[in-house]
Amino acid sequence: MGHSGQEGRIVDDRERLRDLSRRLLRLHKVLLEREREAYEQRHGAIPAGALLRLVLDDDAFAWLRSLSGLIAEIDELVDTEEPVTEESVERPFREAYRLLKSGAGGDFQDRYHVALQESPDVVMAHADVSRVLPAST
Repeated sequence: MGHSGQEGRIVDDRERLRDLSRRLLRLHKVLLEREREAYEQRHGAIPAGALLRLVLDDDAFAWLRSLSGLIAEIDELVDTEEPVTEESVERPFREAYRLLKSGAGGDFQDRYHVALQESPDVVMAHADVSRVLPAST
């Protein structure tokens, strides 16, 4: 007939996490595109296929790794066979809030703040993520 309440909640939790991951991925894509353009202005065009290496190894892209790490963590959680606990579901939402909205200092927050000031696309993607984050943590 339908899912038991527990099973339904688990499906719902995974869907919430997938949704958060999709929103964060869009934000990451906008930030990455911006960083790529800035890098190319300084160093010339990035050859096809070289972007991934730069994202992984180059200091110019290092600040984005806390966001890509969070996305990877969420995707891992969604894909695990283990039942997800309420705590493990809420943690990525709190972490996303801390990264994007807490005003905590740090390399990511400082550069993200500049991106928000300069790019309407970043503002839109930020708003999209904010819709699913807690009002505060």
